[in-house]
Amino acid sequence: MLASITPLGERGRHGRWGITVTAFILGATIAGAALGAVAGELGAVALPGSFDLAARRAALAVLALGAVALDARADRVPGPRRQVNEDWLLAFRGWVYGLGYGAQLGVGITTVVSSAALYVAVIAAVATGKPALGALVLGCFGGVRGLILLTTAGVRRPEQLIALHARLRRWRAPVRTAGLATLGAITAAAIVGGLS
Repeated sequence: MLASITPLGERGRHGRWGITVTAFILGATIAGAALGAVAGELGAVALPGSFDLAARRAALAVLALGAVALDARADRVPGPRRQVNEDWLLAFRGWVYGLGYGAQLGVGITTVVSSAALYVAVIAAVATGKPALGALVLGCFGGVRGLILLTTAGVRRPEQLIALHARLRRWRAPVRTAGLATLGAITAAAIVGGLS
């Protein structure tokens, strides 16, 4: 999907890359925030009053540690296997499929889950126990996922698309390592925060 929403691809579909990408980022951010608000409200209702901040941090630390273990395995992370519907590229205007794809990827749990960090983010939103904070957590998560399309800005010719694919393959292992390090840092921060 990333390789489909490029200036080259949009030009081929008589669309405007900037409009599609803006809709994608907005969709990802808004959908993430909406899920976060629901998760925060769920935390407010479901978490007992005795489940204080230290207990929430400790639970988040355990879950983050589990996410590190899941991501470190060679197998895929458990979750849905569906992708976004590529037929939308030809059926709708750029802003429509940009918004729709962005919303699906911003929520994260409706498409292929590539990292257990998604589950940590959702649990963190629940652990806030507040809809506004949950919206902030997952809105930021969705927004960052939406920004990935900015990496395609320079793809205006077929050879640049081929080069983008090569870069994505080269970056797969370093990005995975960085993701594991980030989850490790979240785990450590949650442990330290839970102890203080």
